[in-house]
Amino acid sequence: MKRKYILSAGLIGIIFMMLGQLSFSINDTLVKEIVIDSSNNMSVINIIFLRGLITTFLILMFLVFYEKKNIVNIIKIKKYHQRGIYEVLTAICFFTGLILLPVAEVYTLLMTNPFFVTIFAFLFLKEKVGVRRWGAVAIGFIGVIFVVNPQNISFNYLYIFPIIAAVFLTIRDIATKGIATKTNSFEIIFITSILMTLFSGIGSLFFEFTFKIEYLPNLFISSIFLTIAYIFSVLTIFYAPLSLTASARYSVIVFGMIFGYLVLNEIPSTNMVIGATIISLSGLFVIRRQKKLGRIE
Repeated sequence: MKRKYILSAGLIGIIFMMLGQLSFSINDTLVKEIVIDSSNNMSVINIIFLRGLITTFLILMFLVFYEKKNIVNIIKIKKYHQRGIYEVLTAICFFTGLILLPVAEVYTLLMTNPFFVTIFAFLFLKEKVGVRRWGAVAIGFIGVIFVVNPQNISFNYLYIFPIIAAVFLTIRDIATKGIATKTNSFEIIFITSILMTLFSGIGSLFFEFTFKIEYLPNLFISSIFLTIAYIFSVLTIFYAPLSLTASARYSVIVFGMIFGYLVLNEIPSTNMVIGATIISLSGLFVIRRQKKLGRIE
């Protein structure tokens, strides 16, 4: 008799987290390709604004014509706005960090998020966090350090920006945990997309840019993958404990390295390969642990 394999909610959450990070990586690669093709005539904030317009429109059409939702009622839900504001605050701190600090240092500090998620989940959501789960998060972070290879880092008060971004990202996840269901993920990301588009629109006022119609396909595809990433980000929080999926967030670095090589011809360094291997092993450890505990039947 053929054995049936049933995925636990925890493992589904891990898979959704990794699919979300995969989608974010594809989105980021397409955005970077536009920046390169435009010869720096478009800043990242300009692209985020244009992409946000498309993403918001696509989600709006889905909610109105497929799910037959009342948009006014969705806009009135305050908890969706609170979650969206945390996303915007994350973006403000993150982009401020990118402007003031080297990219490698910003990403290293932003990847403290899994630590904050695990701590907050333990303190505020009363999730059980064992030594092995802490170990997976720590090992994954070691992999991150190998990938970005931030040399000669000394204390800088400007580090507060990416660290605060990591904290707001954690608070966003905690807020999502309180409102996420199987059926309202599009409603949540719709409000988030509106707020992010407004924020990036205001930021775009300070940057001149030249838009060309050939950028439209990449912007459209990028918007689709951003929407998919948003959906998985909400669903993973619904299905699994935050502390369980925290280390899977590191996979965005592995996916980013792969797409950078395949699409942008970026050759990964030895450090990047070693770091990506460590990150992958930390993720596999969590999945293997789930199986050992009988969470995959």
